[in-house]
Amino acid sequence: MVFTDHHISLIMTFGPTWNNLLENIEALQSDATLVTPLSRKVFGIEDVQEHRVLIQYRDDDETIPLQKDQFETLYERVSEARGTFDVDRLPPDAEPYATVLSLHPRFEIDDRTGTLTESDQSTGSPLVEAQSGSEEPNETEREEPDLDVYADALLLIDALERHDIASLEAVDTPALVNIYTLLSDVQRNANDLRKDVRSVLLDRLHHDQPVSGQFGSVQRTTRRNRSLKDDELVLNAFESAGIERERLTTVDASKVDDALDVTELSESDVYDIESSEYVRKADVDEQEKETRLQGLKDQLEATEGDEADELRTEIEELEDRIAELTEFRSGRSFHDSSAGG
Repeated sequence: MVFTDHHISLIMTFGPTWNNLLENIEALQSDATLVTPLSRKVFGIEDVQEHRVLIQYRDDDETIPLQKDQFETLYERVSEARGTFDVDRLPPDAEPYATVLSLHPRFEIDDRTGTLTESDQSTGSPLVEAQSGSEEPNETEREEPDLDVYADALLLIDALERHDIASLEAVDTPALVNIYTLLSDVQRNANDLRKDVRSVLLDRLHHDQPVSGQFGSVQRTTRRNRSLKDDELVLNAFESAGIERERLTTVDASKVDDALDVTELSESDVYDIESSEYVRKADVDEQEKETRLQGLKDQLEATEGDEADELRTEIEELEDRIAELTEFRSGRSFHDSSAGG
């Protein structure tokens, strides 16, 4: 094999880079959490060896070796890209290489631009978080969120537990009205929150790269919206293309599409076209949801002692509050109370 000056330069510079990278990896806490840049898979570093780094994904028992020569290849790709490499060019099984390389003080992953960058002013990796304790460190520090959808969901859960929803015909009318109202409120408030979550996710997702969570996965998709331009502009455009104005006395979308097929006009000549980015639910893990729900139920049943007494008192108070809030009120009583207020 003949080495060019470029290859010799890379070999000479990667040695110190590799040693520096290993030092930074060894300095991590043993329970540090790392995340792949595109698929967002969580993994940890199991061992550091002379020519490789051993990692293990959170939900997998298999240990995966990340080889030094592959790190060197990625290092070379970043150098060839003049210091900025698009991580979406990585094959799926190479994602952890980018995350681990970002532990080096000269390399940084930018979540917003989806790039791995070499710079003297790198600020560290957003995909590495030092954690201690269990895999869910905040599990014992849960707080009630100040969200309308949360309150509505609690009320809905209580209503569903009080009635046999499997046989709707047997449920009395006031209860059905309560359930329907709560379903509408949960749908509306959940959709508002979903939009807020979507706007944040859009900055973190890349096209054709599904991102998985515990209960499912999402991916970024583009939606095209067409609307006909002003009638006069559309008629003039077709008239100039040889379609007589009389054949399109009124502009109809179906007729316009038929006319487009027999002319050289493009969609943009007669349509205002907008593309909008949105997040589409790609998959739902129903089994995982069921497992999680059962775990919560088992946790409540296993609660004993003073904590159990306090929990029962809180539940009783909540049930009283729910009963008051969900009590059926006719339209007449609602208007009377509104007028009186």
